[in-house]
Amino acid sequence: MAGFLFHEVVFGPVRSRRLGLSLGINLLPLHSKFCSFNCIYCECGWTPNPKEKPPELPTREEVRWYLEKHLKRLQEEDYLPDTITYAGNGEPTVHPDFPAIVDDTLSLRDTYAPEACVTVLSNASMLHHKEIFQALLRLDNNIQKLDTGIEKIFRLVNNPMQPVNFEELILNLKRFQGNVIIQTMFLRGEFRGEQFDNTKESEVSAWLEKLNEIGPKSVMIYPIARATASHNIEKIATFELEKIAERVRKDGIEVEVYQ
Repeated sequence: MAGFLFHEVVFGPVRSRRLGLSLGINLLPLHSKFCSFNCIYCECGWTPNPKEKPPELPTREEVRWYLEKHLKRLQEEDYLPDTITYAGNGEPTVHPDFPAIVDDTLSLRDTYAPEACVTVLSNASMLHHKEIFQALLRLDNNIQKLDTGIEKIFRLVNNPMQPVNFEELILNLKRFQGNVIIQTMFLRGEFRGEQFDNTKESEVSAWLEKLNEIGPKSVMIYPIARATASHNIEKIATFELEKIAERVRKDGIEVEVYQ
């Protein structure tokens, strides 16, 4: 499958445009994507049908072993990461042992890299599971995706692979009571014969309305940076993103624009 994939359970550390020196944890298959969404802009490519190819996920024990191995080496090299990040080839919270892996990660972080943050990059699709929600509350950087405030655009751009109630997703983000960072990809283009542009006034206003309901700790705004699953997508210029960011600031919410 075409796309930018991670072929290790623990990878890096790499320089992240948002997180500094980041040691990545991939809880997903090593040679294909596995995700609850099928976002048209995903750098990992399209999401395969899990019924056609059941995913082989790393075990909790494997994740712990690889993470400890990397942290020991980085400690010896005096090159410890700023953050340990659940990222990889899809949605990390779909792993059935995600809460237990969080326990292991926090323990290893405290032992080998106590100054590092533990971060998740998530699409918010699993927040209705109590154990997932509680595990996310324990992380330093709970980063959740919200690309639009309009359900129709959500279904077109994020293209969920499983039933997702958009209003329930928003309610679950509100349940964090501010202990959440919202990440938003801005883009425009065409998919399945439909035009989309989440930078236009109606889109930005609807998104801002949802942000004010959620009350996040901060917001991360960014454009596409690599090849995307769908080819009919335009990267948004920095000056346009800054205009949107200024509207967020006027609502009293901290925001950062990333290139």
